[in-house]
Amino acid sequence: MRLPPTEAARQVFVQPLSISGIAERPTDEETIPPNQHHETKTMRFMVIVKATKSSEAGVLPSEELLTAMGKYNEELTKAGVMLAGEGLHPSSKGARVRFEGEKRTVIDGPFAETKELVAGFWLWKCASLREAIEWVKRCPNPMPEESEIEIRQVFEAEDFGPALTPEIREQEERLRAELEQRKDS
Repeated sequence: MRLPPTEAARQVFVQPLSISGIAERPTDEETIPPNQHHETKTMRFMVIVKATKSSEAGVLPSEELLTAMGKYNEELTKAGVMLAGEGLHPSSKGARVRFEGEKRTVIDGPFAETKELVAGFWLWKCASLREAIEWVKRCPNPMPEESEIEIRQVFEAEDFGPALTPEIREQEERLRAELEQRKDS
């Protein structure tokens, strides 16, 4: 049955969202029938919550927003989408290191261009940019004022082609395994 795009999206994204750990999603404006499981290559996305004047002033989220975000994060986790996510302190508590050849210069925060700063992030696993966009559109507004969320695809090893030699690939795999062990302990 073909549904209007908004109804199809509502049915897919309001229901439990897991097919073998990958969220169900509309395909060509149609829903995927629940009994038709299929494997989809996933990619990772960094979902970046941009800073606002409030976040840079150190204004913490309200109980209402924390509750809404908790519910949203639970949906992401149950759907197998969320890999990590954290909020960040204002840039006044941070620093930058500028690289110029061999020279390193430390610049203490705060930083002037609020709209270019990051207030928080998620790391997600999705089948496409389109799926990540649909998830972001469901997110509660993360700030008390107008805000923006940026979505960027994360490079995977195969994206680097021949520059990623077998030795570099082996090192990358070893480091990922070490990180997993630390996370589990």
